Amino acid sequence: MAKKAVLIGINYPGSKVELKGCVNDVHRMHKCLLDRFGFTKEDITVLIDTDESYTQPTGKNIRQALSELIKPAKPGDVLFVHYSGHGTRVPPETGEEDATGFDECIVPCDMNPIPDDDFRDLVEQVPEGCQITIVSDSCHSGGLIDEAKEQIGESTTKKPNSEPQVYSLEFDIGNCFRSVFVKLLAFFGIRRFQEEPSGIKTRDIVEEGERDDVAKSRYLPLESFISILKQKTGKDNIDIGKIRPTLFDVFGEDSSPKVKNFIKVMITELKERNDQSESVGKVEESAREYIEMKLNDEDYVKPAMQTKLKSDREIYEGGSSNGLFPDRGILLSGCQTDETSADVKKSGEAYGAFSNAIQMVLSETGKEDKITNKELVLKAREILKKQMFTQRPGLYCNDRFVNAPFIC
Repeated sequence: MAKKAVLIGINYPGSKVELKGCVNDVHRMHKCLLDRFGFTKEDITVLIDTDESYTQPTGKNIRQALSELIKPAKPGDVLFVHYSGHGTRVPPETGEEDATGFDECIVPCDMNPIPDDDFRDLVEQVPEGCQITIVSDSCHSGGLIDEAKEQIGESTTKKPNSEPQVYSLEFDIGNCFRSVFVKLLAFFGIRRFQEEPSGIKTRDIVEEGERDDVAKSRYLPLESFISILKQKTGKDNIDIGKIRPTLFDVFGEDSSPKVKNFIKVMITELKERNDQSESVGKVEESAREYIEMKLNDEDYVKPAMQTKLKSDREIYEGGSSNGLFPDRGILLSGCQTDETSADVKKSGEAYGAFSNAIQMVLSETGKEDKITNKELVLKAREILKKQMFTQRPGLYCNDRFVNAPFIC
């Protein structure tokens, strides 16, 4: 029986959306896999963006690492993936719908997003008798394996909601008054509680004007995502409504399979000038116009046309799903689909709130004792609640894995 893992930590150093705890999460999980679960260093692939001696967590490199994890897998093998980094949500540019109305995505360091459909396709490649456990300490991670059965969580009981709003504190009169109030509290040595619009509620200790306990959202707003993508690519014409065509323009064959599928169908139908087709009719006008301008650009068209596409259904329903829940994938999410996960800096240490809760639960459980997926998620919820975080971890998997041991 082989035990293999891919660990991904992205801090986005030097950027406006920099995080502090993601790489630390990976290092702690790496040690945990070695000491507790019997993995070997040779069978653990690490991708981080704070050390150039490691493979950088770009979209292409992450997809390749995940593919290399799955392809040689055999029945009885144990596969594990841990992701700590930003999450985002891309709204539909077609008539597609899923349980949330968005593509939940992880955000690689080069802004080449990997959506929930890609993770579902990954899970469906796992051979029978093998299982893959995915821990995602990122925002909106509850939907990261599309169509996975929710065992613990509140996401599927809610109607699709709109893009979460993240408000700037700059030039906010209300927050100016609040700042004065905080200073008064600090003067008297009083602790306060801070609740951010992103859904994080964390104890913020104010003492002598310095914050000792600070939490930041691991949510990358779509506006910030687009802004960074503009900076990295030099393209100023990126906006909501044509994100996928632009992503394909930037990343080409290294973009998400779902993006490539979408572009191939659109190019085929537009070249045939079948403007009344179902696919074309459901596409945002700005996206359609963008693709039309690229029809004679061979560098744009060729990678798309080389994509293997089974049917137009892959554009709207995410790919290869046969209508069944992914049977061999286990997702432990840091929060629900409409929630954010916290990146914490406390007493000089930095970590993801959910990743830290997992380590706390495991440290309280004897090395020889097994803890089930259900027990781990429920205990992590209790810890986060006591720490005053509002994020609620979730468990998504087939019924037979609910009470199975975490990882192995």
